[in-house]
Amino acid sequence: MTMQAWLALPLLALLGGLLALSPLGSQVLRRGVVFIDLAVAQAAAAAVIGVHFVLDMESGVLDQLAASAGALMVSLAIAGITRRWPAQREALIGLLYVGGACLAMLGASAHPHGKEKLMQLLAADVLWVNSFSVLALLVCAALMTVVRQTRWLAKDTAFYGLFALVTSLAVPALGLFLVFSCLIAPALWVERGMRHGIAVLAAWAAAVAGLLVSWWLDTPSGPTIALCLTLWGTLSLLVNRQAPDATQPPRP
Repeated sequence: MTMQAWLALPLLALLGGLLALSPLGSQVLRRGVVFIDLAVAQAAAAAVIGVHFVLDMESGVLDQLAASAGALMVSLAIAGITRRWPAQREALIGLLYVGGACLAMLGASAHPHGKEKLMQLLAADVLWVNSFSVLALLVCAALMTVVRQTRWLAKDTAFYGLFALVTSLAVPALGLFLVFSCLIAPALWVERGMRHGIAVLAAWAAAVAGLLVSWWLDTPSGPTIALCLTLWGTLSLLVNRQAPDATQPPRP
């Protein structure tokens, strides 16, 4: 198999992930709930660990259902926190993340292969992403492309529900670290005035660079790509802020 054919699924997974997550990232920055991705993604990972090892049920379908249930539960909790305790929301969301991380570690410790599963959920090897995960990400990308043109994301119910859905599908394929990078890095450039489509393409180029570096240097793909996206997102701080992307819905 040629390198081009081998990289086809990872490239599609990265593009789908960026298209699905970046509109949510812009809303995260507007709402001031940056830690939401870490908390929700960690809840999805903890739920998968719980079903996979604590309950001793090994099934891809059950893993996905558990991830969706965990993500939705924490998303609803965060929605309640932001309404009732807005001044303490970041601190409380951070505690939810720590709680989820601790539960995942405790669950993983109950099984000889728990550590490997936990590492996969934190930093997935994108080179081995499967076709089902890629298809799920592309469907989410199509959905978010449509939703982004409306005002639905400005509504709490739609935002938190879609966030839980997209994150729970993205974490098993990309891992928590890469999901957070795909969420925030393009959104930082959009905040600086870059158009959303250009920001996504530039982020994809950075992700492709990370994927190629991972291929050539034989390093874990997830952390390598996440590092490239992190560096690219940080560069946005060197750019003077301009008018925001006109196609984005206003701050709620």
